[in-house]
Amino acid sequence: MALTKLTVNGKVYSVDVDPNMPLLWAIRDVIGLKGTKFGCGMAQCGACTVHLNGTPVRSCSTPVSVVKTQKITTIEGIGTPDHLHAVQQAWIEEQVPQCGYCQSGQIMSAVALLKQKPNPSDEDIDTYMQGNICRCGTYQRIRSAIHKASGLLQEKKPVKTTPAPVGK
Repeated sequence: MALTKLTVNGKVYSVDVDPNMPLLWAIRDVIGLKGTKFGCGMAQCGACTVHLNGTPVRSCSTPVSVVKTQKITTIEGIGTPDHLHAVQQAWIEEQVPQCGYCQSGQIMSAVALLKQKPNPSDEDIDTYMQGNICRCGTYQRIRSAIHKASGLLQEKKPVKTTPAPVGK
């Protein structure tokens, strides 16, 4: 075990973990942020995607020792309780999730794509997102949501959260 400092969503955590521990388990089990999901454990499905200094990585195969002083952003860190990230808002408006399991990884990849290509084509989206598997097959809605988020980001308006009505 080794005491390691991890900066996650702007907050510094001191964790006493094996340096070979996958970042995913440090985030979920030690720090307690449960939004990042375990999917395959082999960096093949994308459910565990987080950002290291803005670059998407698969946290299931990234050892804590690799992180060093890089800033980690998880799904919990891309929006605030009062303002969703444009990608999150678009996901809701386009009704992307079915089971929802892959969605945090999908959203994290979409955020990274839009930083790299603010106005992506369908081909750009399909190519960039191919490492994220959705077992429910919502790929068309994912593509639509990314296009919608692109428009929201270009408008540069903050996206305010509106709670969904309960039981409706």
